[in-house]
Parts: sequence; C-alpha cells; structure tokens
Amino acid sequence: MKVKEAKTITGSMTRTSKMPGLSYSLPAWECKTGAKLAKIKGSVCNGCYAMKGNYTRYPAIKAAQYVRLKAINSPLWVEAMVAQIKNQKYFRWHDAGDIQSADHLQKIFEVCRLTPKTKHWIPTREAQFLKLISPEDVPENLIIRMSSHMVDQSPVTFWPWTSTVKNGSGTCPAPKQSGKCGSCRSCWDRKITNIEYAKH
Repeated sequence: MKVKEAKTITGSMTRTSKMPGLSYSLPAWECKTGAKLAKIKGSVCNGCYAMKGNYTRYPAIKAAQYVRLKAINSPLWVEAMVAQIKNQKYFRWHDAGDIQSADHLQKIFEVCRLTPKTKHWIPTREAQFLKLISPEDVPENLIIRMSSHMVDQSPVTFWPWTSTVKNGSGTCPAPKQSGKCGSCRSCWDRKITNIEYAKH
C-alpha cells in the first residue's frame, strides 16, 4: 500500500517538534481513563495539554483526531499504519489520546511486528488493558510505559516499564533542551524502567 492511499484510511500522522520521528494522535476527550482524570485536581491529566491550545483553537486538528479514532475499526487499518511507519526509526503512539480497547492494543501489536526496524513507544494510563496481557506478549520493538495517575505518585508495580510526573525537575531532559528529545531516546529504552517527567 502506498502512503498516499494509507493516509486516506487512517488519517495522517503527526510530526511534533519535540520527537525524533512521527507520532499518532487521537482525541484526548475519548481517553477511557484520562478523560475522567482530567476532572480531578492533582492528577497528571488535570489541565491536559491535548484538551486546550491548538487542539481546540483549530477545529481541523480535533476533526482529524476523530477521523483517526474512527479509522481504527477499518479492516485495512493495520496495513495502512504499516505503510506510513515502516521507514521510521522511532515512533510514538498517542502524543494525544490513548489505547481504546483490548482489540485496539492487539492491532498495535500487529503493526509493531510488521515494522521490526522501528522502535515503538506507547505511554498509557489504561491499566485495564495491560492487565489482560503479560509483558512477554509485547513485541520486542515496542515499549509500553504505564503512567501513574497522580502528580508525585510512585510508579505502578504491576508493570515493568513506567512513567511518573513530579513537581520540579524530572529525569526527562526535554525541559532543558527547548522542549525537545534531542539525542535522548530513554522513553524507547526497555533498560530504563521509569521515566520521570516534570509537571508542565
């Protein structure tokens, strides 16, 4: 499948200034857990960046996210995602939004298996889907980081790769690098069990 055709099925990828490659954005309003946490003071999702700013200022951005959300149900979704990702060295799933279902996660696994030269990373708060699988089920070129729900909360213990948010500085170097990953690829590295982000 050609990339042009793939985009008509999945919608386009996103290219953020921070990331070393393409990423994929879904509407944060449809997060199963995050949309609830967004209403809770002290949660990581309270004041979610993906529910304000350009995400609401420009209707086309939100509309494109909903196109991608609907596309997940297409029988050609996996093939179309592979066509767009296969030449990427690094890929981030969900710079906005999150895993929608157990079936959605299995489709992501299939995309990862079909793009073995790409390193994939998914940050998620959807513990209910991770608890249906074991870490051994995750393709070797994918890391799923289970994110703690509250600011200054410790990493979860049921999953081997995690991320946390704290008040003050974290281990993520982006805030000191104009908000960019730069040469850092820690989020994609399974040897690093927890990534600590500074609240912003």
